[in-house]
Amino acid sequence: MIVIYGIKEHLNPVKAQLSDVIHGCMQSVLGMPEDKKAHRFVPLEAEDFYYPGGRSSAYTVIEINMMQGRSADTQKALIKELFKEIESDVGIASVDVEVTIKEQPAHCWGFRGMTGDEVRDLKYSVEV
Repeated sequence: MIVIYGIKEHLNPVKAQLSDVIHGCMQSVLGMPEDKKAHRFVPLEAEDFYYPGGRSSAYTVIEINMMQGRSADTQKALIKELFKEIESDVGIASVDVEVTIKEQPAHCWGFRGMTGDEVRDLKYSVEV
């Protein structure tokens, strides 16, 4: 699951485009299937979103939650691909994008009535 935070006036107009770019990066780097898109947008009022100096009001935070297993090189490749594609396709400068990957062991995930370590029919590999 991916959660995207930003100021409402900047985030809302690009939500669909940003979602497509993020998912494209997840597909190309992690091998995620087309139908594995779980994005949550949290558009905030300007007075509810403080961001670091040297950033613009387009500052966007992307939190990626996934099962543990991807190598450090794969995670770094995903982050770099996100910076590149978001800047070129959505127009948000890399300095205005923050990406955090949060990994949890498979047994900490629950979906389709079971825990992640019980699932045997994933259409993608976690070990990349």
